Amino acid sequence: MSWAGPLGALIGFGLGLLEYRLISAVVIGALRRTDRSTTEAEKLDYERRIRILRWALMAMTVGFMPILGFVIGRALFG
Repeated sequence: MSWAGPLGALIGFGLGLLEYRLISAVVIGALRRTDRSTTEAEKLDYERRIRILRWALMAMTVGFMPILGFVIGRALFG
């Protein structure tokens, strides 16, 4: 069995986590700085949307990068 695919997936997972942390810090920080909510209901809705965005970013980066790493590892070395 070739270890290229699982090793590529592990590297992709690490890079995905790093990418998620960097992107979410920048994007969510900017969103919080530009929050123009005036009422508590608007503020709660804005925070709910930020949570949805955070989940989507996690799914795209941490979910996709290991798959990409696995495919690249198998294609190049396995």
